[in-house]
Amino acid sequence: MNVNQIADLLGSDGEALLNHQSKTIDKSLLHLPGPDFVDRVFADSNRSPQVLRSLQALYGNGRLANTGYLSILPVDQGIEHSAGASFAKNPIYFDGENIVKLALEGGCNAVASTFGALASVSRKYAHKIPFIVKINHNELLTYPNTFDQIMFGSIRNAYDMGAVAVGATIYFGSEESNRQLVEVAEAFEYAHELGMATILWCYMRNPAFKQDKDYHVAADLTAQANHLGVTIQADIIKQKLPENNGGYKALNSGSSSYGKLDERIYSELTSDNPIDLTRYQVANCYMGRAGLINSGGASSGDAKNDLADAVRTAVINKRAGGQGLISGRKAFQKPMNEGVALLNSIQDVYLDTDISIA
Repeated sequence: MNVNQIADLLGSDGEALLNHQSKTIDKSLLHLPGPDFVDRVFADSNRSPQVLRSLQALYGNGRLANTGYLSILPVDQGIEHSAGASFAKNPIYFDGENIVKLALEGGCNAVASTFGALASVSRKYAHKIPFIVKINHNELLTYPNTFDQIMFGSIRNAYDMGAVAVGATIYFGSEESNRQLVEVAEAFEYAHELGMATILWCYMRNPAFKQDKDYHVAADLTAQANHLGVTIQADIIKQKLPENNGGYKALNSGSSSYGKLDERIYSELTSDNPIDLTRYQVANCYMGRAGLINSGGASSGDAKNDLADAVRTAVINKRAGGQGLISGRKAFQKPMNEGVALLNSIQDVYLDTDISIA
């Protein structure tokens, strides 16, 4: 897929996305992706040689190998959203081996899934594609449903099955977020001790965030979640693409008091363009010292719409200074060949030198 085909998929948004020049946070301030990213950025940190080796394994695999960009297949929805609801569209993915096969055939840098799914085939595949073991989840059998991230296994278990990295979620803004923050910080510290890289799903979660807009995807709130994530030394941050801004303002309306803000967040550091909103997320990852990967979102059920949406997200992430996409449902909730094609199309955005940093 070339830039003209990408522009066709973007439709009316093509001009605003492909030709936008950011006037907010200048790209010269960012630590941008590149073939030397591990040497140029992570090597100056406190990461051990073993962690650097694990990071290089992530950045050095798949179709995006040694570009500084990442294409990761995440399939942990069997727990987060229930296996039946997630896999009914394509029952082959009840078998974890097919998850790994999709990542391999799709040219991904790595595959992220549960302890059980990856452990069931670890001897066959851990040396063929980097494993990212998701260590905590929300489960939906408790009645009534609760929304909490709880540990499903140990860091040592992930290490023993050959994982290159571990991933975890924190529901920032939830009642349980302080406990989750402590648990994940301790887990990431141990993962680094063992030489594994760390990836944090920095998600907002609180019913109060849904007001006139869904501020779970506000640029100001998600960016602060990112900043908390890199504070506990996550090497890579996974975040939803921002869809709006002004979460702090909305939650400070009336007599309520929430967080802290500076008007320059909205007047100087961001604009209405989604590339600038995403750049603010990158800035809160120590100006890109920790890579920002955006999530691909749910599948619409329409292959063409999914492809256009995935490519749009990739263009925004890349031009903002992000490091890639972590796209699951759009890929595995369709026939494998279509999932492979979608993953390849996302990767084509990062391989296309005509699509530059805004």
